[in-house]
Parts: sequence; structure tokens; C-alpha cells
Amino acid sequence: MGATTRAGSRPAAVRGCVLVLAVTLTGCGGSGSGPSDDSRDSGDTRDAPASAAAPHSPTPRAASPVRLCADLISYWAEQDLAGSQWAGLDWEQKGLSNEQYEIYDDIVRAARTERKRHGTPAAKALIKRLAERRCAAADGATHSSENWRPPT
Repeated sequence: MGATTRAGSRPAAVRGCVLVLAVTLTGCGGSGSGPSDDSRDSGDTRDAPASAAAPHSPTPRAASPVRLCADLISYWAEQDLAGSQWAGLDWEQKGLSNEQYEIYDDIVRAARTERKRHGTPAAKALIKRLAERRCAAADGATHSSENWRPPT
């Protein structure tokens, strides 16, 4: 855009931007300029390093490969058992390794049998138990998927 036609409107716009920036920077409360009035704060954090987490903030923890495997297989096995529209996705679309897919395939077969005998709640419980056991035995079953095998 070219020069401003109204006298003084550009400085007003600049002043407005500066004001917004100033409010944003000082209004967040995380400047470290003084102690917080927050009742969750356990003390004065002015001397704490910037990278130190606050004592009340949760630290995200990475799930283990075994936990991820069990959760992933359990989820997809339950989707299959429920006849979900997503149950028909292939192993790659489900995010499974070929080793995880083998475990999944075995568990779905066992869960279908369990559902016929004892109902859906028993089948879901079996899925959880078997997924945890098989994923732990395979240390997460995260081996390469380059040698895919077709479902049986």
C-alpha cells in the first residue's frame, strides 16, 4: 500500500501495535519479575533456571513400546469386534508393524471365539489381557514392517 492519506493515522496504528505487544508481554504473568500470587506456587521461582519445570506442572512421559503396542492392538481389536467401519483398514493404515499385525490377528480370532462363548465384555477383557501379555513377550513388537504377510 502507498502513503497514508489521513494525517497521523500511521503513528496511531504503530502506537496501537506497541500497546498490544506491551499488554501481551506483561499480561501473561510468566515474566519472572516477582513472586506469583498463585496458591499452587510452592515458592519464589525467580532464581530457578528458565528450563526448570514448575513443581506443579505435569511432565509428559513417553509411553514404552510395550504399552504403545498393547494400546494399539487393543484399540483395533475392539474396533474389529464391534464391526466398526474402520476395522477394515489394513495393517499400515492402523499403524501396526507386521509383528503387531500378527498379534492383532491372533487376538481378534480368540476374541471372536470368546464373544460367542461368554459375550462381548469377556471378549474385550481377553483382548486387553492378551495384548498386554503378547506385546510384553515381544518387547513391543516394533520390528520392521518390510516383510509384510497377508492376513490369514
